[in-house]
Amino acid sequence: MEIRAALREQLIGAGQEHLVGVLATATPEDAASLGAQIAEIDFALIRELIDRFVGGAYMDAVGGSLSPCEAIPLPRTDEEYAARDRARSSGEDALRAGRVAAILLAGGQGTRLGFDGPKGNFPFGAITGRTLFAHHAAKIVALRSRYECALPWIVLTSPVNDDATRTAFAEANWFGLDRDSIEFVVQGTLPAVDALTGEILREASGEIARSPDGHGGVLLALARAGTFARLRAHGITTLFTFQVDNPLTSIADPVFLGHHIAAGAEMSNLAVRKRTADEPVGVIATRDAATVVVEYSDLPADLAGARDDDGHLVLWAGNVATHYIELSFADALTANGFALPYHRAVKVVPYLDDAGLQVTPIAPNAIKFETFLFDALPMARATITVEVAREEQFSPIKNAEGPDSPATCRRDVNRLYASWLRAAGVEVATTDDGEPVDLEIDPRCALDANDVAARLAHLGPIHTPTLLAPS
Repeated sequence: MEIRAALREQLIGAGQEHLVGVLATATPEDAASLGAQIAEIDFALIRELIDRFVGGAYMDAVGGSLSPCEAIPLPRTDEEYAARDRARSSGEDALRAGRVAAILLAGGQGTRLGFDGPKGNFPFGAITGRTLFAHHAAKIVALRSRYECALPWIVLTSPVNDDATRTAFAEANWFGLDRDSIEFVVQGTLPAVDALTGEILREASGEIARSPDGHGGVLLALARAGTFARLRAHGITTLFTFQVDNPLTSIADPVFLGHHIAAGAEMSNLAVRKRTADEPVGVIATRDAATVVVEYSDLPADLAGARDDDGHLVLWAGNVATHYIELSFADALTANGFALPYHRAVKVVPYLDDAGLQVTPIAPNAIKFETFLFDALPMARATITVEVAREEQFSPIKNAEGPDSPATCRRDVNRLYASWLRAAGVEVATTDDGEPVDLEIDPRCALDANDVAARLAHLGPIHTPTLLAPS
């Protein structure tokens, strides 16, 4: 392939001269594919990121003095319970008024789980094997019915899983939802580079190794897709964002929404108390009077492990990556292109070597660049953090085994369902290991403890694995 002089100079200037040789010797088909992908790369940005992140030890600077975040705690007093009830009422009013849209962050693959496909298509249901997508969709159905609202649902995908995600929804007949009430938006990507040299990697002969630009890319992706304009035209004022891998998420939680509204917040987040100092979750804190989230990998051990006089972690607030964001704030952030700070992730990335041979590393070999949505928090005029009970709202599926795995998530979901049933007076048997028998409650049958009390309190004792679903 004859390489245009301007492209040659651009690649060499960006430290990517190896791609000049690749293009020169590639087949016409591969060269055309690579050329199109290269044309989409912002080389000024890539050069800046390589200069910052590649080579030597690196840690994101944790500048300024961190202090515990101010948060609305779990209610313990009559006054706090009354405040929660007021927040719930306000949030429910906003939902009934049709002011909220739900955004599912689902750009990831199930690779770490040993699963081939979008993580949202992972079968986690203890009895039915229901997928994460199906579980979240059932909650959307239930919420639309409860509040008689449209509750638009936007699903953020990535180039690597967009086709498979759309196929999963279509094959499931959109999980009983109106096809036009679901919108798919594809997030942006950035090239992965060699961790030592900064050279852009190829995953195949005609393909650059690319990765999603992190959940921080959601706002720019939605703005570019025209989603914000469409939502605004339908009266949406507030966005609820949540992660695909957490089945316990209380989608569009009205209590959280009410607190967000009362605070006049532009962006808000949920927190759980960290189990241990080294639990791999970001920490919500205060720095220079602003709310920030510091990734666990960027937090020095002495800060992560600091304890107060009662022996509790000073930086206690674990980030569950769930937010309310005002549409007006998202509009302002994206008005001029929007640039959140980038972070680096050192990962294993299979690639083609100089001889065109496939290499599958056994240790991290590459750097991926990503942005985090929570980095918008310090830009907000006002924020609020609300503490929630871990056992009620946070049990992510991130690892194949051990903590935060399918096994621990199924256990936690099962415990929650059993607690709802027992509170309603339904006897639930336990197994030899002291856990409740396997349970599945379809959200369309009962979305929470109140629904269980109203609809399922008539049930007799449950002694065997049981599915409770709409008849």
